Amino acid sequence: HVQLVESGGGSVKAGGSLRLTCAASGYTTSRNCMGWFRQAPGKAREGVIIIYSSAGITRYADSVKGRFTISQDSAKNTVALQMNSLKPEDTAMYYCAAARTGWLGCDFTTRFEYWGQGTQVTVSA
Repeated sequence: HVQLVESGGGSVKAGGSLRLTCAASGYTTSRNCMGWFRQAPGKAREGVIIIYSSAGITRYADSVKGRFTISQDSAKNTVALQMNSLKPEDTAMYYCAAARTGWLGCDFTTRFEYWGQGTQVTVSA
C-alpha cells in the first residue's frame, strides 16, 4: 500500500521561501519517478518538478526554474521541494505524486498513480 504525505505548506510574503516534504511509505523514492504538482483555484493542475533520483533525472517547469529545487533523501525515503523567491502566482495546493515507471518515462506527461492529500501554499504580495 503506497502512501504519500506532504508537509510544510503555509503562508509567506513574496520573496520568501518554503520547504515542502513528501514522506513515502510502500514506495522507494530513490528508485522511482516522483513529482510535485500544483493546482490553483480555477486553474488546471500543472507539473512543477519531476525527479528520478537513481537515474539523476530532474525536470523543472519553466515557471519555477532558478527558484525551486527538489531533493531526495534515501534514509528518510522523502522528497523535498525547496521553494525560494516565491511569487503570488505560486499560490496553489501542492501535491506529491509517484509513478511506477522507468526513468525514460519519467516526465510531466507520465501517468502518476499515487497522490498525497496536498498542502496549501499561499504567497501574498
